[in-house]
Amino acid sequence: MPRTEHPRVEHADHPISRAGSVSRTSARPQTPTGVEVLVPGAPGAPVVLITECDHDTFDAEIAVARQAGVELRLAQARTTEELVTAAAGAAGLVVQYAEISAAVLDALPGLQVVSRYGVGVDSVDVAAAAARGVTVCNVPDYGTEAVSDHAITLALTASRGVARLDRGVRAGRFDLQAVRPVGQVRGSVFGVVGVGRIGHATALKARGLGYEVLGFDVLAPDADGELHGVPVAPLDEVLRRADVVSLHTPLTAATHHLVGRRELALMKPTAVLVNTSRGGVVDTDALVAALGEGRLRAAGIDVHEEEPVPVGHPLTRLENVTLTPHLAWYTEESYTELKRRTVENAVEAIAGRVPRNVVTEEAR
Repeated sequence: MPRTEHPRVEHADHPISRAGSVSRTSARPQTPTGVEVLVPGAPGAPVVLITECDHDTFDAEIAVARQAGVELRLAQARTTEELVTAAAGAAGLVVQYAEISAAVLDALPGLQVVSRYGVGVDSVDVAAAAARGVTVCNVPDYGTEAVSDHAITLALTASRGVARLDRGVRAGRFDLQAVRPVGQVRGSVFGVVGVGRIGHATALKARGLGYEVLGFDVLAPDADGELHGVPVAPLDEVLRRADVVSLHTPLTAATHHLVGRRELALMKPTAVLVNTSRGGVVDTDALVAALGEGRLRAAGIDVHEEEPVPVGHPLTRLENVTLTPHLAWYTEESYTELKRRTVENAVEAIAGRVPRNVVTEEAR
């Protein structure tokens, strides 16, 4: 049975064209099943398979595999059957979009590790993997600086109406009225929802600009005083007080539509919402309504409930929204680090060592 397609798993990486890198279209050996061999291994060497990945080059992964002495393969498996066939005999899977279900794990009894490009592991049945002794890894901190930079950029862009002003100038309009009122940073409150690595980095950058910072974390909702050096308060208080609300929380059952109609109604009509975390953390329909009815000043959105955003989507028709295509994670540095560390995690697990980032421990 074909598995459900997910054009964009939350926090997945987008295709990046990198001039001068080794192209995946180069002629390389293939297995009898059509799987491309990126790094041939010696007889008996463990096999790591990269599957359903839209990266156009694999230089970093190849370098890690060569040094570790593992065979590295690539297959764009689109169904469960294709995935299982391509991964037969593999000790490790490196995945971007592929869904790794209990059924897939049962069909691959020799599998030792699933290592995912990125932060979220929504597409992997972590509990099933833990029960079967399969290690699941991610790279939770590769984009900390990139995402926090982007969150600040969206906050300032949306607050000052930069994108709207740019469109006006291009059309021959010099119109300040279109973006009034514009407030200054100093004296404004920057709310951070999710005080983890990225939220904390964003809070520090916002504070450096002159914002008063106030945080909330869903994993520590009753935290009093400070959390990781950030003053915290209940979510409703953060929403009421903040001039900018920046979201940095994972997508779970508890955080799905964490910001919906009720929460948006608590925010100041002059406030700005920024989301660089997960599309599903915000109720998009409620956000469109709040922005369209003037109950919220503006928004800067990098992650979306449906990706890519359909042409003509209501968000794209609003002048007070700045949209980016799920690229907050990207810098040249973060991209290379992500690719290298994802394969390093798989190699470490296969070698019997504890990888740097393991998410299955909590499910054991």
